[in-house]
Amino acid sequence: MGLLSLAIWTPIFFGAVLLAIGRDDQARAVRWVALIGSVVSFLITLPLYSRFQLGTSAMQFVENQPWIDRFNVNYHLGVDGISLWFVLLTAFVNVVVVIASWESITKRVNQYMGAFMILSGLMIGVFCALDGLLFFVFFEATLIPMYLIIGIWGGPNKIYAAFKFFLYTLLGSLLMLVALVFLYVKSGSSFDLATWHQLPLSSPVQTLLFFAFLAAFAVKVPMWPVHTWLPDVHVEAPTGGSAVLAAIMLKLGAYGFLRFSLPIAPDASREWAWLLIALSLIAVIYVGLVAMVQKDMKKLVAYSSVAHMGFVTLGFFIFNPLGVSGGIVQMVAHGFVSAAMFLSIGVLYDRVHSREISSYGGVINTMPKFAAFALLFAMANCGLPGTAGFVGEWMVILGAIQFNFWVGLGAASALIFGAAYTLWMFKRVYLGPVANDDVKHLKDINGREILMLSLLAIAVLYMGIYPKPFTDVMDASVLDLLKHVAISKLN
Repeated sequence: MGLLSLAIWTPIFFGAVLLAIGRDDQARAVRWVALIGSVVSFLITLPLYSRFQLGTSAMQFVENQPWIDRFNVNYHLGVDGISLWFVLLTAFVNVVVVIASWESITKRVNQYMGAFMILSGLMIGVFCALDGLLFFVFFEATLIPMYLIIGIWGGPNKIYAAFKFFLYTLLGSLLMLVALVFLYVKSGSSFDLATWHQLPLSSPVQTLLFFAFLAAFAVKVPMWPVHTWLPDVHVEAPTGGSAVLAAIMLKLGAYGFLRFSLPIAPDASREWAWLLIALSLIAVIYVGLVAMVQKDMKKLVAYSSVAHMGFVTLGFFIFNPLGVSGGIVQMVAHGFVSAAMFLSIGVLYDRVHSREISSYGGVINTMPKFAAFALLFAMANCGLPGTAGFVGEWMVILGAIQFNFWVGLGAASALIFGAAYTLWMFKRVYLGPVANDDVKHLKDINGREILMLSLLAIAVLYMGIYPKPFTDVMDASVLDLLKHVAISKLN
């Protein structure tokens, strides 16, 4: 087993153990097994960074073994500068979510923790897969544990939200499966992504493939107008489910654009870039305005996620190094910040059992330590310089201005909207006099919650103050991708 296989299968193994042996009367032991499993899984991913060779776009830590010989399907894994950070991010967020769910989940604890461990391994598999069918298997398999997490531990309308999540994402993926089968036949019975990247495809074929991939990845991001499932799912999902959904699962769709849409259909990507840029700007501006009128904290942060992910797709389709690198940095930063925002809401919900902004007011008077963390994460969500939320957005805005001034101006307006809805929520929830008895009797965060929020705070500040390690890893791979997209396959 190579490092990538260990990173994928270690959390899945721990998840299977939890499902097999855990019971509710063993909840304490189950939680410790889940924590040990998540920490071990994260530690396994660290050598991927320490041993990663900079300055090359080649795949590293490659594993390639026959899987289904009859159809020439291989268990083919590898990471480059584009995918490396998402492997580490997934394992890191899994540790934080296990700590966050320590006390809030009291029923079926083994199944809850097991589902998250298995989900973590499957998502890492998506970022490592270099075989088309293997990618699809991991990509679709992630739906199952998340569907169960929403449907079993969610809110009052959890079944509706779980079905909506499953149907939206599954229907989009069916067209992708058709595209994968077509490429398999076209390439002479190969599912190898590197082979697909070199196929000489006509412009009409590229266009059909581009929209087939768009159907799958746009829903997952989610892009406007196929974003409507996300607020419903976030509102009903348990806190850990919302954190993983926002921090990692939304990134699967954006990552798909980099691995499939751009390199396989470069001509179509350039031809239809205007459409993706327009949809991204609508997400950035319109959905940001929608976030301003939300009364539910989770729904506000969910719409905020749609707006922030709009920066990612905008960066990808302006085809310059600043934009693409900025989009990838924004994906990683959003992973930290969105997880922190949802987990902060979870801290309040565990105490008051309400997500309505009107249920709070003056929380800073009774929970000063927690309010300090919440302020940092709110500033990061606004894109304050010195936090992770600033770096990716600023890079995308600079890249967009290089591409077209008006596109850059439209993207920059998101900083105003982001500040407006985030600070409005912070003011109403945390500042002012104590609003009611619920807030009056709140107790400040305990040691476990301080650990959970501190891990995210360190990540948010480190990436905001010193983003160089993040950009150095991806530079060579981004330049190679842009060079590939710039050369027409028809020439």
